[in-house]
Amino acid sequence: MRKRWQQLRGFWGHRVRYRVTRVGLLFTLAVLVAAFAAIVSANNLLFLILAAMLATMLVSGLVSRLCLAALELDFLVPEHVSAGRYVPGRLFVRNQKRLMPSFSVRVEAIRDPDSPSLKSGVYFPLIAGRATLEETVDVKFPRRGAYRQNGFAFSTAFPFGFLEKSARVTLRRDTVVYPSIDPHPGFDDLLLGISGEIETHYRGLGKDFYRIRPYEALESARHVDWKASARVGALQVREFAREQEQTVEMFLDRDVPFALDAWFEHALDCCAFLAWRLSNQGVSVHFRSQGFDFRQPEDGDIYSILKYLALVYPQRSEGTDPPREDNSYKMVFTPSPDRFMEAGWMDARILTPGVLPLPVGGPGTAEA
Repeated sequence: MRKRWQQLRGFWGHRVRYRVTRVGLLFTLAVLVAAFAAIVSANNLLFLILAAMLATMLVSGLVSRLCLAALELDFLVPEHVSAGRYVPGRLFVRNQKRLMPSFSVRVEAIRDPDSPSLKSGVYFPLIAGRATLEETVDVKFPRRGAYRQNGFAFSTAFPFGFLEKSARVTLRRDTVVYPSIDPHPGFDDLLLGISGEIETHYRGLGKDFYRIRPYEALESARHVDWKASARVGALQVREFAREQEQTVEMFLDRDVPFALDAWFEHALDCCAFLAWRLSNQGVSVHFRSQGFDFRQPEDGDIYSILKYLALVYPQRSEGTDPPREDNSYKMVFTPSPDRFMEAGWMDARILTPGVLPLPVGGPGTAEA
């Protein structure tokens, strides 16, 4: 019984749908007027006109149905796709009919909040029999995650435009969509501040003397050169050459209550944005979470981190791991800062819902 119900649902979802156009309404009204006039007047000529009009409607429905028959669709997207950003996709339409071509066919994505959307539909004036046509279109995925079903629809109003017929097509293909790497409100300012803190954190960790330069705010006083400061009348510090690459240790706390699911999604976007930008700046990213530990570039490229962020979800955990890198710049995304302070993350930059608030209107409302 359940199998039959699924088959019925599949037939209902893939059936041909009809929409009467304005031209179709006017033609139907004309048919009714001709029928009324023929019956009232009993004029054979009016009956012939009525028969021709009805035949025209029947031929229109048959031809438009044949145009949609035996059409196949395939859609390929790039290997790396980020949510909320248009990427070029390749659309393939094949006409399996041996002789009969298909005329005036339009392909569009089914409008669904959880389905990908095309920037514009694709129109094919003619698809010859046994021919395959290819078009490049811009597609956007609204959210992160794994997409296993992508819905599209063929539609045509050929030949007379009385009815617009559409047939739905569901493509079953796994596509992993990364979180948005575009800046939300406040992300650029956060990146600018973090970049400055990283430079300050790593400045002077080497042993070889590099130069004497003016003191900058928030720097440690242990490197102040008092003789040089007295000579120029302003604080001067000794700077040493770096002996190691800059490393940022990021920790995403998955232990998030249900009420903060929206903030968790916002924190994921922030993690993806910072990891992407910092890696492009040549910074080594050590990304950690409950059950995940990855060093970029030692263990792989940045896309491995983005793929994890695409599929991760909140999960309760027991305890909190301490930092792994002694000299790294540390950053934590968590709604429970006390747990991380007790675990040894005292010198980390902790981003809580108060420090990293949701944008007005919720996550995903800002455009890049």
